[in-house]
Amino acid sequence: MTGSDGAVEAGSTHEEIMEATFRALSEHGYKDLRVRHIGEEMDLSRQVIHYHFDGKYDLLSSFLEYVIDQYEGSVEVDAETDPRVELDARIDRCLFGPEFDQFTHWDRMKVYHELYAYAQHDEEHRERFNEHYDRIRGSIVSVIEDGIEQGVFRDVDARRLGQLVTDAIHAARERRIALGHEDAPEETKRAIDEFVLDSLSPEN
Repeated sequence: MTGSDGAVEAGSTHEEIMEATFRALSEHGYKDLRVRHIGEEMDLSRQVIHYHFDGKYDLLSSFLEYVIDQYEGSVEVDAETDPRVELDARIDRCLFGPEFDQFTHWDRMKVYHELYAYAQHDEEHRERFNEHYDRIRGSIVSVIEDGIEQGVFRDVDARRLGQLVTDAIHAARERRIALGHEDAPEETKRAIDEFVLDSLSPEN
């Protein structure tokens, strides 16, 4: 996208670089990825990458934030939304993802989990993944606490339950990606519905 003066807009440039990074990572993997591979996936000059980022590591740190933001900002609710409906929406989004014009949710999760696997060797990236985990868990805990306060959910340890649900989501995604169990997300969602969410009813 260009502005009225023909210059490339910064936001558009960043998104193009990030999407090119998805394509390059999908083809080459994290270990073998080079900045030139990303440049080959772009219509823009490779020099644009060097202008915006101080090398591969800086680019991938920004890329990780880009992936996280796509999921964190993609659940729209308001103050009138029923806690059970919101909880369903947040779990569904983590398990099944938003829709994308290019690269499916699972294409993106494959790249995400490859970076996740390497985070054990990288303190900064590990910190970013920890922050992401905490935000996902925190959003689920917050909905559970709201439901308890409103009398929609029975009184439970919201933090522990939120962690259980978050861990189940991560395990289901990893099982699908690493082991090829394509039904893992659906199975996990049914189990969460039956053994977790249904049990939150005050009538139980």
